Amino acid sequence: MKISRIFAHRVELPLHEGSYKWSGGKSVSVFDSTVIGVETDTGLVGYGEVCPLGPFYLPAYADGVRSGLRELAPHLLGFDPRELAKLNYRMDAALKGHAYVKSGIDVACWDILGKATGLPVCVLMGGRFGDAVRLYRAISQESPEQMARKVAGYRAEGYTRFQLKVGGDPDTDIERIRAVRAMLLPGDRLVADANTGWTQHEAMRVVRAVSDVDVYIEQPCLTYEECLAVRRHTNHPFVLDENVDGLDMLLRAKADLAMDVVNLKISKLGGLTKTKQVRDLCVSMGIAMTLEDSWGGDITTAAIAHLAHSTPEEFRFTSTDFNSYVTVSTASGAPQRQQGFMEASTLPGLGIEPKFNVLGARVVDIA
Repeated sequence: MKISRIFAHRVELPLHEGSYKWSGGKSVSVFDSTVIGVETDTGLVGYGEVCPLGPFYLPAYADGVRSGLRELAPHLLGFDPRELAKLNYRMDAALKGHAYVKSGIDVACWDILGKATGLPVCVLMGGRFGDAVRLYRAISQESPEQMARKVAGYRAEGYTRFQLKVGGDPDTDIERIRAVRAMLLPGDRLVADANTGWTQHEAMRVVRAVSDVDVYIEQPCLTYEECLAVRRHTNHPFVLDENVDGLDMLLRAKADLAMDVVNLKISKLGGLTKTKQVRDLCVSMGIAMTLEDSWGGDITTAAIAHLAHSTPEEFRFTSTDFNSYVTVSTASGAPQRQQGFMEASTLPGLGIEPKFNVLGARVVDIA
């Protein structure tokens, strides 16, 4: 089996809530996503998706996905998509860095491997742990009162995990954390995610002011060193996200006892193959994980579900269902939220089929 063609579609994903806001005044109302197809000489086709959270979040942007595919795809024609380690080695040799560009190709090749073997991706990634995957809901940055109302509404829908977007004015963020926590019950989990938005002294102020509140602190500052300093001055459970972009940073953070939970994003790490490496090491080291991606629609949600469902439950802090945030469905068969949980498909591969009438014409086509 050989790769004979790599193609891509561009699709816009508007948000149900109109906009999504986080630290530093950053916001998005329509996400620019790329759906990637990898076609083989046997007729099997696999699909992946890459959807950066705008160009101002991580070193990734939507047009960069498509430009990167035009550069990378010619080097992969003729390779066996089932040989995932060899394929990733080839991608890294052909294009230095740009992990997010490679992610969609890697996910599509896992989809092909599943279809070729007749097995769901989660089984290939280690097996299905538990009946379902617990989800969190991200709460866009607004006034403390508005955020508390939204949390109450989502809790009524079955969510028990909430990721509160903070990283703004410290005094307002303190109010946000307290207002939202007051809406929750024992057993619910609240994460205050600053997305690198606080300076170190601001983060110190916030963690001290909410020292009596049951809350996780996620990625308070831009640099790893600043986050580590905050970590060493708080008793709150601590989550790292943006700084952990590979095995080297994970091992450094583990050695420094820098976090209790780590956020693994598929496209940030370069696809399911490399995310699985990091995931399996976290399990070996006893580190809990949020398993997700930067953003996306049905295909990204399917990939997240398979990654999460193949992770032992005690290390699965939470995941998310991005397809429930957006108004456009791009594939049939994707996981659907049910009372705050989702399940990976039991069909071969990712278990999805793109809706080409929604995706429109190809914007990349390399054969």
